[in-house]
Amino acid sequence: MLSILGAVAIFLYILSEVFPTLDLSLFISIVSAVIIILTFFKVPRFVQIIGGIFLLLGFIMLIRSGAGWKDMLMSFGPMLNLLTLFAMVPILALPIRLGQYEVGIQSFIKRRVKNSGQLYTMTSGISYFFSIFMNLATLPMTYYAIRTAADLFSIQKKERFMSRAITHGFAMPLMWAPVTPIVGIVVEMTGVKWVSMLPYVVPLSLFGLFLDWYSGRLTARRRNRYHRDTMVDEIAAAEDGGAVEGKGSSRISHILIAILIFNVLISIFESVLSFSFIILVSLLVIPFALGWTLLLKKAAEFKVGLKEHFRSHLLKMKDQFFIFLSAGFFISAIQFSNTDVYLNTGVQGIMNVIGIEMFIILLPFIPLALAFTGLHPAVGLALLSEALDPQSIGVSPYILTVSMLAGAVAAFLMGPYNATIGLMSSIVKTNSFKVSNWNIPFTLLFLCASMVYMILLLFIL
Repeated sequence: MLSILGAVAIFLYILSEVFPTLDLSLFISIVSAVIIILTFFKVPRFVQIIGGIFLLLGFIMLIRSGAGWKDMLMSFGPMLNLLTLFAMVPILALPIRLGQYEVGIQSFIKRRVKNSGQLYTMTSGISYFFSIFMNLATLPMTYYAIRTAADLFSIQKKERFMSRAITHGFAMPLMWAPVTPIVGIVVEMTGVKWVSMLPYVVPLSLFGLFLDWYSGRLTARRRNRYHRDTMVDEIAAAEDGGAVEGKGSSRISHILIAILIFNVLISIFESVLSFSFIILVSLLVIPFALGWTLLLKKAAEFKVGLKEHFRSHLLKMKDQFFIFLSAGFFISAIQFSNTDVYLNTGVQGIMNVIGIEMFIILLPFIPLALAFTGLHPAVGLALLSEALDPQSIGVSPYILTVSMLAGAVAAFLMGPYNATIGLMSSIVKTNSFKVSNWNIPFTLLFLCASMVYMILLLFIL
């Protein structure tokens, strides 16, 4: 039932965006309210508490503002844009799974990797590579493609090794990859074009990747200094792996070509169509994945996988449906009751005290702090959207975009309740707080680098 309602809500939302003359807001609100009611007793207690707080505060604000029953009902529905992207993006993993690309990746690693430092770099790089295209599907795809190769090397605490390499590499493209929900929401908030923001966010993204590679290799060298025989074992293991035949390089090149084509299509359609960025990506996912599977001659398997995706994946999204729709209701209530005016006034007051430039530099710490309360960065930034209007505060929208996305990346790296850490913790079978703690050193390094980068941008722009 929930998967059907989720599919209906997403379909109605896409229909309303593609055909804006259709007034489907009432139907969307009704379906969204029903989903919240049905999921309330099916989500974990913590999610119940967070979502319940959003709903309770929202109703209090609406009642005190004199809202009628219709106003309350129509307050349900915001945040469906992000849920649509969450639901559609994993479809891009279907061609990769059907094409068995992980076999080629394993073969490539066994033939090319000589030590644990190189394995870390390779794992982080592949995770970065996949994240551009597959978003959350990157985590299990990279882990299961590389985990067996990690057994070839004498690595202490292999799960920590894998978790850090995968999550660090995964998080860096979240600053600019078109399949990333936070990129879509920030693009809509700041009003910048996706293509025009790339020269500002991609350099920081790549620097973060290189910073991770350097720190990972430095850690590996320190370990090998105290275990002289380890390097010999690693080289021998890698040489044994070199006997494995495969077409790893060509398989990886297929994915690279697919990523390039997908990003080019997004940039072209963004320039010629008036659809929002999130809708544009959501509409392109299925046709693109279908075209890829047709080239693989796996159309029948894709049809089966697509049906299974909408049957099972939407059901797995019950936590996200509940928390995001509840947060959307809360945001609607804030706007209806004009509470956002007080919130924005408070933020403006802080800006006046510490200065706009300093506030922008420190802004990344806000999504990171909110992540420990269970708030997704998109929700936290949406609450501050009015106060962070680049025109009203007199700052370049590109600097504001970099600041928001850097904070979102930090939140994804350390937020113990977000989907990134939650999924990674389930993969490595470790507590989410422990996985979060593994990322503390790199996250702090990345935030420091981001602050320096924003200071440079403030001088340049």
